Amino acid sequence: MNVTMLLDMAIDGFGDRVVIGRREGGITAARLGEMAEAGAAVIRESGADSVVYLAVNGPAFPVALFAAARAGVPLVPVNYRLGVQQLQSLLAHHPRAIGIADEAQAPILRGAGLAVSTPEQWLARCAGPVVSSGEILPDPDGDDAPAVVIYTSGTTSAPKGVLLRHENLTSYVFGSVEFGSAESTDAALISVPPYHIAAVANTITSLYSGRRTLVLERFTPAQWLQLAREEQITNALVVPTMLARIVESGEDKSVPSLRSLAYGGAPMPAAVIERALRMWPEVGFVNAYGLTETSSTVAVLGPEDHRQALEADEPAMRARLSSVGRAVPGIDLEIRDENGAVVGPGVTGSIHVRGEQVSAEYAGIGRMVDDQGFFNTRDQGHVDEAGYLYIGGRVDDTIIRGAENIAPAEIEEVILRHPAVLDTAVVGVPDDEWGHRIEAAVVVRAGMQLDPEELRTFVRGVLRSSKTPERIVYWDELPRTETGKLVRRHVLERIVADDIAV
Repeated sequence: MNVTMLLDMAIDGFGDRVVIGRREGGITAARLGEMAEAGAAVIRESGADSVVYLAVNGPAFPVALFAAARAGVPLVPVNYRLGVQQLQSLLAHHPRAIGIADEAQAPILRGAGLAVSTPEQWLARCAGPVVSSGEILPDPDGDDAPAVVIYTSGTTSAPKGVLLRHENLTSYVFGSVEFGSAESTDAALISVPPYHIAAVANTITSLYSGRRTLVLERFTPAQWLQLAREEQITNALVVPTMLARIVESGEDKSVPSLRSLAYGGAPMPAAVIERALRMWPEVGFVNAYGLTETSSTVAVLGPEDHRQALEADEPAMRARLSSVGRAVPGIDLEIRDENGAVVGPGVTGSIHVRGEQVSAEYAGIGRMVDDQGFFNTRDQGHVDEAGYLYIGGRVDDTIIRGAENIAPAEIEEVILRHPAVLDTAVVGVPDDEWGHRIEAAVVVRAGMQLDPEELRTFVRGVLRSSKTPERIVYWDELPRTETGKLVRRHVLERIVADDIAV
């Protein structure tokens, strides 16, 4: 099934409802359909085989997504924070594309030979009548065609283009959202960039449910809170660093309309989510775990799970606040050891997933699944007896100290329990004797001080000495992507450089 069917269903079900933008002057479902058709005509007339989107999130993004689908070509949202060489490398894969780019980025697309419109120009072109010198082709029937190509963040290697086909995205929508389930007054505030899978997923799921979406292009706690109150936001999506900044801010945090807040994309410090749960006792919190390759969410820790864990006295139940919940319907999940054997509850291994929403396909490479259709996420984790999934970090991040495999996330979770710690990253630094030695970079809360030996003693009190960082450095901030994902290689590079300098 093509994603344009989601748009058609929305038009038939609630065509006059505003689904994009502010309550006053926003775009209705019916108008979105008209603009998508006009945009598709522009794409077809250009002869383009894809649409490169190199701009901040906003109304132009969903219009481009559905216009590309109507035209039968994929949308390629690209990270506008990449360097010129990286952008040029990605654009070389799309020589026949047309581009939508902010003024600052437009010269890069033009230099690659692409015709370019700014988001404002794109919306203006889509606002007019459908004009074509040739026949407008019918919407593509095939659900096997690529709908979106998203390049991975490249935090540990060169970005790879993940192909998300129509069948992957529609399977995700049908498995996670009920059609027309939102009230006409519901509104979602999205604070993720367009090149993140969450932006694509929320565009199509919100439309399918009938929920209006707004985007905060430049996040600050004050702007987020103000917009949430002004537009009576009922649902919101943030990354952990954003929620931490909201919780830590001195702003008025009242948002009476807020009913649900989803987060994901990076580990959430327990201290932050506990404070947020107490700050907004009426809000339902949702932790969503997923990857670009899986068309977004494959596991969810729901509102009831959050509250039960917060109020629990039993350690095993309370620990679930650090989990990402259980697999969503339609997803098969297995934990496997280094030999590929499935392991039981409590045993850490590689997380493997299978389901119709799982693409696991890379441009120029193909699908990376085994004979049973399972995709190795390359995330480590384990499940408890009830099936709750706990993420232990990336396989590539494993520290090997004296032949012992150590997950940085295990140490980071303990460090973050210290009341003076705001953020941390643990890495394995090459060592001639042990293979790796453990070092940590820590961000201390404003106005507080923390002696390194005090923190080492704190960690040693929870973990054994072999997992206690040998050296702790204090930084003002850690290198993270716009979606809050830690760029661990940058941490390692700086720590190694500091070690040499010392």
